[in-house]
Amino acid sequence: MSSVFAPSWSEMFRVFGRIGLLSFGGPAGQIALMHRELVDERPWLDESRFLHALNFCMLLPGPEAMQLATYAGWLLRGVAGGLLAGLLFILPGFAIIMGLSAAYFYYGDLPVVAGVLFGLKAAVLAIVLEALIKVSRRALKSRFAWGLAGAAFVGIAFLKLPFPLIVLGAGLLGILASLLGKQDPTVGAGPGSAPADSGVTALAGPTFRTVLVWGAIWLLPLGVLLVMPGVPDAVSAMAMFFSKAAIVTFGGAYAVLAYVGQQAVEVHGWLVPGDMLAGLGLAETTPGPLILVLVFVGFLGGAREAGVDPLAGGLIGGMLALFFTFAPCFLWIFAGAPHIERLRSVRWLSAGLAAITAAVVGVIANLAAWFALNVLFASVGEAVFGPFTLPVPEIATLNPGALAIALAAGVALLRFHVNLFAVLGASTLAGIAVTLLA
Repeated sequence: MSSVFAPSWSEMFRVFGRIGLLSFGGPAGQIALMHRELVDERPWLDESRFLHALNFCMLLPGPEAMQLATYAGWLLRGVAGGLLAGLLFILPGFAIIMGLSAAYFYYGDLPVVAGVLFGLKAAVLAIVLEALIKVSRRALKSRFAWGLAGAAFVGIAFLKLPFPLIVLGAGLLGILASLLGKQDPTVGAGPGSAPADSGVTALAGPTFRTVLVWGAIWLLPLGVLLVMPGVPDAVSAMAMFFSKAAIVTFGGAYAVLAYVGQQAVEVHGWLVPGDMLAGLGLAETTPGPLILVLVFVGFLGGAREAGVDPLAGGLIGGMLALFFTFAPCFLWIFAGAPHIERLRSVRWLSAGLAAITAAVVGVIANLAAWFALNVLFASVGEAVFGPFTLPVPEIATLNPGALAIALAAGVALLRFHVNLFAVLGASTLAGIAVTLLA
């Protein structure tokens, strides 16, 4: 756990606090910001150590940028440093998204607010499409990977299979391909790769204690909320829901949004499709990991379902989302970081995780299609053909304004590479104009 330089606690607070306040633009921008702060501008980490940590975090469930910040803090000042870095990365964005969630809940029907959200939701289409392109370039480098992505899209879009089942199935297929002795086309591992390690001793000693401590920090509150008399059903359901989401979020926020949307909208009834789109648009404008959109989901679910004052319920829901989404991230890092080399040498494990990444592309493609239908059309029905359920939009309900904003945002992002905040700002202004002139 040695580092090139051991900063003081005041330096740690100042640098990671700045990272947390300026971490806009999604994982790519956040990772670039951390690289500049921790590698380029000060001798805290060298290039190889930074990339080593990044590769490990990319294989984990949860927000890779937040986990990279936690990993970097752990390298510099141990567990306390990891806690400081991880919390500073998420708390500024958490405070902002809670305020925006309250504003949306109480004032979302005002024409100007409705116009802002209308523009944001249309711009989200282009943002998700851009994410789909970037992820596919990294993950789909073989016919096997393309097949996994296509199967995942069909499974979640047309067969309505649950997201965790798709993740598990993809991982098992990747592991099976590796164990059959074939070169894994999803990760490019060749015969010269390090031999697989059984990992029998991976949880021995300090790591075993770490798993016990952080597992208890995460799971004991969950158990209390599930069994304690008098806890509203919505509160216990949200605790379980966000804990489950934290486990299956391979591929980052865009990948898990399909699962979140399915559960929060269709199963629990905490949100409607328009809420989910608005939450993603608001999360794009705040610092911190995009998965903070789950705090928005928790706030609305708590405000509507917790059975108390809406504001109190929203605060409870938002804090439940924060805790049960991010507590597991500290467990993954503090337990796994000491054994990063061991994990990287296990070919079958790497193959399984890489297969999951490939399947995530199909999940994101479904997310893009789901967003497009719900933004562009006021009414979307369903047609059932045997085991397949196909969405059927009513063409007459197409919204030309939303289509125009989405197309303009897509051209700006994908063709001219305009800054994300400039695109969001222009989209919100266009949304206000369309709403007020309608």
